[in-house]
Formats: sequence, C-alpha cells, structure tokens
Amino acid sequence: MKDIFEDTATAFALKTDSELERAYFLFKLIANEPLVKIGTAVTNFAIKAKLPVERLIRVTVFDHFCGGVNEEDCLSVAEKLYQKGVSTILDYSVEGQEEESQLVACFEKTLNILDFVKKQEAIPFAVFKPTGFGRFGLYEKISAGKSLTEAETKEWERVVDRFDQVCKKAHDLDISLLIDGEESWMQDAADRLIEDMMRKYNKEKAVVYNTLQTYRWDRLSYLKKLHEDAKKHNYIIGMKVVRGAYMEKENLRAEEKGYPTPICASKMATDENFDSVISYMLDNIETMSLFAGTHNEVSCYKLMEQLEERNMKVDDDRVWFGQLYGMSDHISFNLAKRGYRVAKYLPFGPVRDVMPYLIRRAEENTSVAGQTSRELSLLQKERSRRKL
Repeated sequence: MKDIFEDTATAFALKTDSELERAYFLFKLIANEPLVKIGTAVTNFAIKAKLPVERLIRVTVFDHFCGGVNEEDCLSVAEKLYQKGVSTILDYSVEGQEEESQLVACFEKTLNILDFVKKQEAIPFAVFKPTGFGRFGLYEKISAGKSLTEAETKEWERVVDRFDQVCKKAHDLDISLLIDGEESWMQDAADRLIEDMMRKYNKEKAVVYNTLQTYRWDRLSYLKKLHEDAKKHNYIIGMKVVRGAYMEKENLRAEEKGYPTPICASKMATDENFDSVISYMLDNIETMSLFAGTHNEVSCYKLMEQLEERNMKVDDDRVWFGQLYGMSDHISFNLAKRGYRVAKYLPFGPVRDVMPYLIRRAEENTSVAGQTSRELSLLQKERSRRKL
C-alpha cells in the first residue's frame, strides 16, 4: 500500500503539458511567503479599486483552483474528473455576504444547484456555508446565548427556513449535502441547526453532513454527545471531518479576548484528534457516514488500513475521501484508481466574488508546512518523466 501517492503519471494524467507548467509556476509563487503577502495586498487593492485584473486572475490562479463562473462551466471539468473515477462537489464559493438580498441570492443559488446536480452522475454532492444563508453576527449572538431582538428573531426564522428548504430538497432528490464549518464563536448556533436537520432528514441514510474541524480539541467529545442523541432519536450522522481553516484567526481572537484557545496545542495533537475522530466513526459506521476531507497522506493511508482491518469494501458508500480541486491530485487520482470513493471540491462563481476564497487558499498553502513543497516535488517529478 505504501508509496501509491508517488505515481505522478496517474496523478497528472488529465493535465496537458501547458497546464502542468502553469501548476508548477503557481506553486513556486505560493511557496514564497513574502510574495503571497504582496500579491494578496495588490490583488485586494486592484479589486476594490475596480481595476481590470479579472482576465489575469482568470488565466492563472482562478482556472487552476476553480471550475468556472457558473455551473455550466464546471460541467466539462466534472465530466473529465469522472472519467478517472473522481466525483465532484459543486462549491459556490462566494463568501462574506451580509445583505439580506445577497443571502437570499445564495440560498436560491443552492436550490438551483441541487436541481443541476440531480442530472449529473459525476456530481453526487452539493455544499453550502452557514454564513451563505445568514449573517455571521446573528450566528455569533445566538452561539453566545444572547437574547435576540424581535427583528433578529424573525431574521433567524428566515435562516432556519432556508436550511430546512435546502435540506428537504436534498433529501427528496437523494443528494448528499455537505455544510461547511466556520469560526468557533458562531459554530454552536450552526451545529444546533444542522442537528435539527439531521434528526429530520437523516432517518434512512446520511443526507445532511455537518463539518467537524478537528484542530478544535473539543470535537471528539462533541461527536460522542451527538452519537448519543442520534441513538435516542434514531437518525444517521453525516460528518465531513477536516483539520480546519481558521487557526490563526481562532488563536488571535482567544488571545485578544482572554479565553483559552479552542485550537489543539500542536500539529501533532491535531493529527491525533483527526485520527481519533475517524476511528470513532469507523467503529460506529452502522450509524454514521464519513467524508474525510484531507490533504494529509498519512491520514489517507491510516484510513485505507482501517477499512482493510474492518473488512470494509474500498467503495463503501459510507466512506468518502475529499480534496480541493487544484491540489493533492496525487492523492485523489491514485485513490480513485484503486476504487476508493473520492470527490474534489470544485469552487465556482464570479471571479471578483471568489477572490476571498482564492486568497485564503494561497495563504493556507503558504502556512501549511510541507504542503507546497510536496506539490512542487511531484510536479517536478512529472515534468522530468514527460521529458524522458
């Protein structure tokens, strides 16, 4: 089983020579932390100043990490991935919307995506962020246990209704629905709402999936409590398990406000927490469905080994591996080649609106030790292989 991720011919089979060169160039840039900081600042300024930078962004970073500006653009990408056994998750990656009209537009977009996804065998999942359907500050206030004004109560009722309509539609169309995790100080309200949706729509199978960010040290105990509730109310838990995306922000806020950080003390503790959650879910797979969102090769090997130890089929539909489009192709395509269920998160949306997502991707790649250098070494290996 070891070293299956070294097979670059499989990993980059879909990339033309020019796409391979572009990927190598992009990860070389991302590897340079000062350059990422400067590039981020310049890009932010250019977009705010409405400078005509969209074409440049489109042909470089956008086309590498995104499927296009709309669902139709994504279809050719999804079909291409599916030829190699990799499914797609359509991710409308517009972030940080606060206006009611923007939230309604995101909700309606998600309903439309469900209709679109239903027609595509290559796209078995849809996804949305809680803050796509409601204001961050509203989740934050409810999570803190503060009383809502009359207007806020009505506003929250609209958020609940959006969740319910989308989850019901996913259930009726038999589409798995992933709900992303966000910052800890708003997550409790989102968790409680998603639990309600699971009780309602996960009776026969996992339709609704919450997200566990395992860089938070409390997530295994949260999962165990949820499991007790699931047994009591007779529903299946769907869970996307990831390490997490807001570590610096979480630690900074905890320090500023003087409370203990919710983040694990070390990278090793996070890895152990991730592995413990995965093991717990596999131990209880009769009542759970797992989507393991990870770019960590060791975690992938461990999950593969555990499936083998439990005599589970590699294509068990309760266990999925997931990676982001434009990253970790050596994991996605080599797993798919061996029959595992694999899906790529495929972001899309208007170039300007998707930029916050892309900037976060670049910053994450810069801050994750070894991630970018690993991508570069594999790309270089494939370039050399093709030259030979």
